[in-house]
Amino acid sequence: MRVHYLWLLLILGHAASAQYSSANDWTVDHPQTLFAWEGACIRIPCKYKTPLPKARLDNILLFQNYEFDKATKKFTGSVLYSATKTEKDPESELYLSKQGRVTFLGNRIDNCTLKIHPIRANDSGNLGLRMTAGTERWMEPIHLNVSEKPFQPYIQMPSEIRESQNVTLTCGLNFSCFGYDILLQWFLEDSEITSITSSVTSITSSVTSSIKNVYTESKLTFQPKWTDHGKSVKCQVQHSSEVLSERTVRLDVKYTPKLEIKVNPTEVEKNKSVTMTCQVNSSNPKLRTVAVSWFKDGRPLEDQELEQEQQMSKLILHSVTKDMRGKYRCQASNDIGPGESEEVELTVHYAPEPSRVHIYPSPAEEGQSVELICESLASPSATNYTWYHNRKHIHGDTQEKLRIPKVSPWHAGNYSCLAENRLGHGKIDQEAKLDVHYAPKAVTTVIQSFTPILEGDSVTLVCRYNSSNPDVTSYRWNPQGSGSVLKPGVLRIQKVTWDSMPVSCAACNHKCSWALPVILNVHYAPRDVKVLKVSPASEIRAGQRVLLQCDFTESNPAEVRFFWKKNGSLVQEGRYLSFSSVSPEDSGNYNCMVNNSIGETLSQAWNLQVLYAPRRLRVSISPGDRVMEGKKATLSCESDANPPISQYTWFDSSGQDLHSSGQKLRLEPLEVQHTGSYHCKGTNGIGTGESPPSTLTVYYSPETIGKRVALGLGFCLTICILAIWGMKIQKKWKQNRSQQGLQENSSGQSFFVRNKKARRTPLSEGPQSQGCYNPAMDDTVSYAILRFPESDTHNAGDAGTPATQAPPPNNSDSVTYSVIQKRPMGDYENVNPSCPEDESIHYSELVQFGAGKRPQAKEDVDYVTLKH
Repeated sequence: MRVHYLWLLLILGHAASAQYSSANDWTVDHPQTLFAWEGACIRIPCKYKTPLPKARLDNILLFQNYEFDKATKKFTGSVLYSATKTEKDPESELYLSKQGRVTFLGNRIDNCTLKIHPIRANDSGNLGLRMTAGTERWMEPIHLNVSEKPFQPYIQMPSEIRESQNVTLTCGLNFSCFGYDILLQWFLEDSEITSITSSVTSITSSVTSSIKNVYTESKLTFQPKWTDHGKSVKCQVQHSSEVLSERTVRLDVKYTPKLEIKVNPTEVEKNKSVTMTCQVNSSNPKLRTVAVSWFKDGRPLEDQELEQEQQMSKLILHSVTKDMRGKYRCQASNDIGPGESEEVELTVHYAPEPSRVHIYPSPAEEGQSVELICESLASPSATNYTWYHNRKHIHGDTQEKLRIPKVSPWHAGNYSCLAENRLGHGKIDQEAKLDVHYAPKAVTTVIQSFTPILEGDSVTLVCRYNSSNPDVTSYRWNPQGSGSVLKPGVLRIQKVTWDSMPVSCAACNHKCSWALPVILNVHYAPRDVKVLKVSPASEIRAGQRVLLQCDFTESNPAEVRFFWKKNGSLVQEGRYLSFSSVSPEDSGNYNCMVNNSIGETLSQAWNLQVLYAPRRLRVSISPGDRVMEGKKATLSCESDANPPISQYTWFDSSGQDLHSSGQKLRLEPLEVQHTGSYHCKGTNGIGTGESPPSTLTVYYSPETIGKRVALGLGFCLTICILAIWGMKIQKKWKQNRSQQGLQENSSGQSFFVRNKKARRTPLSEGPQSQGCYNPAMDDTVSYAILRFPESDTHNAGDAGTPATQAPPPNNSDSVTYSVIQKRPMGDYENVNPSCPEDESIHYSELVQFGAGKRPQAKEDVDYVTLKH
């Protein structure tokens, strides 16, 4: 019990010590041994881990042939590399990257990779890598194997290599150093192997530099042939095109037996013997037995006669027949598998056998190329052929194939052939029939109707042909749908049209043959009759010469006559209608008519439009020429023009332009000043026309008359009052002026013209030369002494009375009394209403007493002669 307890304590103590040791040891990983040669370089991949996770290197040393001095407790030896942390910058690098031949490629955390270049042979042995991180220190041994010369690469091969199977060879070298590149090159029998070599599948190279391994490899993958057996494969190490070292191996390729057949003879006549020998040329591994199998046309032979020898086997064929001809091969096996020889053809010679004829194509189409082949087995092949058509010899054709470039119906019939070689000639086995198909021949379309054919008649057409192979099975008509099919090959056209297209038919078997189109020659009346303007080329104006032509497109029969109609009435006969000087009255619708013996056709109406300047202009007034003021009046300028008037111009009685361009002149509201004559002008693209004047009379309305009378009475009353007061003040002065005026005017006369028309329809409100009240006149004068002139003609002329006015019947000088009647000054056209009206002045209307009838006075003007 105590023993077990002691062992337990020992184990626990060892574990605790191991745990404590592992917790305080450094971990450094690198290859156990690194290989190189004199003059090359060596790269030492290295990783480390300090006992304290966050510790960093303070310094690093690389010793060569180092030893530990127990007295000083320090390592001594040749120092190849040394780097120490600086005091100034604790965070900076602790070492130099390169010292002499050594380059430190690591860092302060976990990488301790080194590179020595160049390497020397005496560098072999152990190197010591001394690293310090704070109070932690570590010495790591690194073993180098440096040779004086480059060492050989190694070649790895599979245990077995077989022909035509992929094989991979590996060439490797335990060396890799950046800055000193090497190339591994493959050779087969001193011939360089590249990726373009037919037997090479691929060549891959790789350089590996890991913590545990440093090496360079190249893999060669290819399919070896059986002829590669025993050949040497070499791998060379090259640097800068210089061969450093190499290694050679020999290929041991396993393959099936390689056999060869020898035939004596290869060509033999019928009933003779033949010997075939199967010889084994090579085999790896060797044959287990010498047993050989024979094959003919891919099938194993039976009833063989074999003679066995050590390295060969024979096949003897006695009394050969034509069935023994064919391709022979032999087969033998070893541990890899069976091997086969190449096929050897045995030819048996014999005379041609009975012949047969093959036709391509059959049946043949007319015009096709036809090939006839004479089939007759013979060895050697037949050299001469004789051809027969319907048992008749075809001269000039002695080949196996008879070719007809373009077969025709007369080529149809039975064909046979006879083959011949140097051993004899054959026989005719059977004939072959050539069937030539062709479309129907000599197809025609026949009209079975009475002629001539008139428009609207019914026509029957028949499709006929001469011969056909195979027989006709259907018919076609062109154009389609032109009629109804009564039976195959017969077409009925109901109500044939004048423009019927030519009709053709086709007779069809497997092909169709079309007949030439037949023209129906339908008789019809003229078609598409129309009127054509020959001249002028442009628009037609009055006075020009106009020529019209009657035209049409078709007529059968062609003899025609022409007629012209205007507005439905016959004008003349002839193809042309001429106007030497066309006038507006010639305008109208013209038709031309063309007729032949079948009928007549009338053209569409052609409208003859004659262009002329405006004419027959007149002004019409609506609602009339007498209109009350305040109303509206519309003046229309009516005309006859082609083309219509595009511009109108209006003028008043004085010829002044009213600046109105429309066809109608609207006056609204009307005033008395609008009274007067108006005329218009019209203009189109041809010219201008002018209308005669038309008079518009505007008369006062009752309201206006009342207003004016009231105004006049008021004005007169005012004048009278002023006059009375004035006469009282200046009565004496007026009397003197009145007497003086009577003396001065004793021989003169005064007259007032009564304007009756002005009271009804005043013509104008414009200024006129009018009379005025004479203030010198004394209002005491109440009577007038009237004296008639001695000469009627003279008085009438003075008064402006027309000559047709008859004088009064009584011409005596008796006193005529007048009826004194005061009239408004507006009733007289020579009295200015603006002049003051004296109440003392009396106006009179003449009343003549005596026998006879009173002459009819002019309504608008009365003449009065007054003497004071």
